[in-house]
Amino acid sequence: MLDSNQQARIEDLAWKIRYHIIEMTGVGKAGHIGGSCSAADIVAALYGWKMKHDPQNPHWPERDRFVMSKGHAALAQYAALAACGYFPEAELRHVKKLNGMLQGHPDLRRTPGIEANSGSLGQGLSIGVGMALGLRLDHLESKVFVMLGDGELAEGQVWEAAMAAANFKLDNLVGLLDCNRIQATGEIAQRFNTYPFTEKWQAFGWQVIEIDGHDVAAVCAALEQADQVSGRPTMIVAHTVKGKGIPFAENTAAYHNGILTEDLYRQALVDLEQKRRDETCCG
Repeated sequence: MLDSNQQARIEDLAWKIRYHIIEMTGVGKAGHIGGSCSAADIVAALYGWKMKHDPQNPHWPERDRFVMSKGHAALAQYAALAACGYFPEAELRHVKKLNGMLQGHPDLRRTPGIEANSGSLGQGLSIGVGMALGLRLDHLESKVFVMLGDGELAEGQVWEAAMAAANFKLDNLVGLLDCNRIQATGEIAQRFNTYPFTEKWQAFGWQVIEIDGHDVAAVCAALEQADQVSGRPTMIVAHTVKGKGIPFAENTAAYHNGILTEDLYRQALVDLEQKRRDETCCG
């Protein structure tokens, strides 16, 4: 059960993740701000509370696994990994540098704590299914968590993996669907309509839990509820806001992979700090 101190720490980590997302994006270069910020609360709950993991031993066999299937949101994961101590936070200043530790999409060969290369959309859930089956064969009680984007559901391989997970009764597999309603070029409903999400996952044999993806208590409760599910995988359908925490970027497709001017960069940092103070004061 999540207590008030734990909730405050997770919420603080989520805002720290968003702050680092803007710092990593910087001025004058494209960065996946929208989908990284929408995922921040969920990523914070996983790394800051739910998952078994050890920054000093990233390959610990009994660790839980996290696959960021929507690999363009790697900035959120990088910020969480740095906050947990997988590598110095100073490395966050070198994202997307040639031969650097932190590439534009996750690379398990370069970054401690990354479980799978991703970013070619639609493949992460298949990887998660394989991991979950492997853990079962090794008689390990670890969990596999896979974050997908709602735009990513247009990829057919997602649904092949969904069928396989239900067929093999993978109750050690938890999907996290970041439903921010907007993909690179506009609203999902107007581009490639994959709604309704809850009914589809239920039809494919998954336990479905629907939540507000920015309510840390609800996120943690859903993760706990998933532990009680037996004989089938769980999908947490999390309703989120693209670009959460940055008013000019919220619900705006332009910031799926947007470029910040110097003024917008500074405004984003100011807005995040103000929202953090407001929530700390009034939350």
